[in-house]
Amino acid sequence: MASAAEQLAANLNLGVLSKATELKRRIWFTLGALIVFRIGTYIPVPGVDASVMGEMLRQHGGGILGMFDMFTGGALGRMTVFALNIMPYISASIIVQLMSAAMPSLEALKKEGESGRKKLNQYTRYLTVLIAMFQSYGIAVGLESMRGSFGAAVIDPGWFFRLSCMITLVGGTMFLMWVGEQITVRGVGNGTSLIIMAGIVANLPNALANLLEMGRTGALSTFFILAFIVIAVAVVAFIVFMERAQRRIVIQYPKRQVGQRMFGGDSTHMPLKLNTSGVIPPIFASSILLIPATISGFSAGQGGWLAEIGGYLAHGQPLYMATYAAMIIFFSYFYTAVVFNPQETADNLKKYGGFIPGIRPGTNTAEYFDYVLTRLTTVGALYLAAVCLLPEFLISHYGVPFYFGGTSLLIIVSVTMDTVTQIQSHLLAHQYEGLIRKARIKGRR
Repeated sequence: MASAAEQLAANLNLGVLSKATELKRRIWFTLGALIVFRIGTYIPVPGVDASVMGEMLRQHGGGILGMFDMFTGGALGRMTVFALNIMPYISASIIVQLMSAAMPSLEALKKEGESGRKKLNQYTRYLTVLIAMFQSYGIAVGLESMRGSFGAAVIDPGWFFRLSCMITLVGGTMFLMWVGEQITVRGVGNGTSLIIMAGIVANLPNALANLLEMGRTGALSTFFILAFIVIAVAVVAFIVFMERAQRRIVIQYPKRQVGQRMFGGDSTHMPLKLNTSGVIPPIFASSILLIPATISGFSAGQGGWLAEIGGYLAHGQPLYMATYAAMIIFFSYFYTAVVFNPQETADNLKKYGGFIPGIRPGTNTAEYFDYVLTRLTTVGALYLAAVCLLPEFLISHYGVPFYFGGTSLLIIVSVTMDTVTQIQSHLLAHQYEGLIRKARIKGRR
């Protein structure tokens, strides 16, 4: 069976893709949705002078504001309807998952199956609205206090502008949340991750041009630029290697006799990825660190302790680095615990007669899974922290664009690999369906 699957995978080509109508429909839907997202990043918020916002971003783009603009695909710098992007939805998902682990009532919903998941998704949407309202109000207040060489950022400040800004930004976030869900269901890949990746990729050419311009003006030496490109390529290769790394646990199934025939006796393996949580921890950590920046917007231009919070958690500051690394490690363990339950997996193995050679079924098997997964997650968490932090030092010290940082490269590579894997799965399923159809036709003849 394995050799047949490998042979099918090896034979995947454009000819097969041209016949996979369902897959083509999914790909075109995904591309269309991402195009709609990119168009929305150019629709301005009413009452805002985008030139002032762009000037402020150029002056303070080396901080957390620049990272936020990277995740929004430049929508924040242009102050468009998608300025918040899908970050409030990610923050809401984090909070709901944390509460699900702490509150028995929410944990019971997770075990109810499809109906429970729908209720949790509904709670996540409600919380998304609240977070988006909070962040949009902070942005509106911050905009009113901004002044550039072209004048004030807000043409007519006041409560009417604040309400209109909040409605526009919250509406943009909810629309993006819906688009992401539609991509996940009707397209290819994870919609939320693809939207974030699309924003980063869209600005890569401009970031590369800025990097080369810094070399031309002498801000960066030619040797440093070449060395940085080599480091970026090495980081991409390292990410691919680590994302494909896995620990294979041998699973044995005993032989059983049914009548005069023997069944079972096969052995297979259960792959446990080194980085089970994927790209979720850096995204979660980044979205959480954006909250203090929003809070500091309340006191923009007024000083005070809220502004000090934003200063301590500014990009490149020691507290920012330490907090970022701690959050990545925490969410690596947390999300791994959410997606993989050792006790449940051990019970399922025992139910179907499977066992790990040398390990008793049941509790001992669950403990063994937990032992292996804890060590894998430790290595995976340290790998994520290293990949995300090491380039950040170069960014904070040399002013290299955010788009070449570890977080952005990790998101691009991981999401691309996940999307390609799903495309290959659809193609493989299409070829199997073709083989079954041919076999049926031959049988009728």
